[in-house]
Amino acid sequence: MPRIGKQPVAIPDGVDVQIDGSKVTVKGPKGTLTQTFHRRVEFEQQGKEVLVTVKKSDEKRSRELWGLSRVLLNNMVKGVVKGFEKKLEVNGVGYRALVSGKTLELIVGFSHPVKYEVPEGITAGVEKNIITIAGIDKQLVGQVAAQIRDVRRPEPYKGKGIKYIEEVIRRKAGKVVKSAGAG
Repeated sequence: MPRIGKQPVAIPDGVDVQIDGSKVTVKGPKGTLTQTFHRRVEFEQQGKEVLVTVKKSDEKRSRELWGLSRVLLNNMVKGVVKGFEKKLEVNGVGYRALVSGKTLELIVGFSHPVKYEVPEGITAGVEKNIITIAGIDKQLVGQVAAQIRDVRRPEPYKGKGIKYIEEVIRRKAGKVVKSAGAG
């Protein structure tokens, strides 16, 4: 994605962007997100677009922050309009997940069920063996999904564990037993 920082961030109808120095607040139909950016990055609102610029644009660090800040702001706008979602699949005999209030209970082969407290701003749902994590903050949705996956990572022999829906588990061959008649 070359020169991603030069592209303006489009602001859809119903979204309000407030710029206060390096602090940006985005309000939309799904909620409000606030982020403080690096002091080298500047934001300028022009009608229904926000332009991202940097001070000392010849420095490598400034160019890195330029693209990063633009993508983070774009994710904030997308989050307050549509939201983000990650889906996890629970595989294994007797493995299951239950949601009660803000607690996700995972029964994944341990001697006890693992209880995971879902943080504020995130919703968790379970349908059959699919766990759905949703929220407006892309970073927080990804972090929660990664923490849930870490409770029981998928193993390479039978594929038991918690994996992302789109994740492909590289399978290994099990032990090969020689036949009893040879020898």
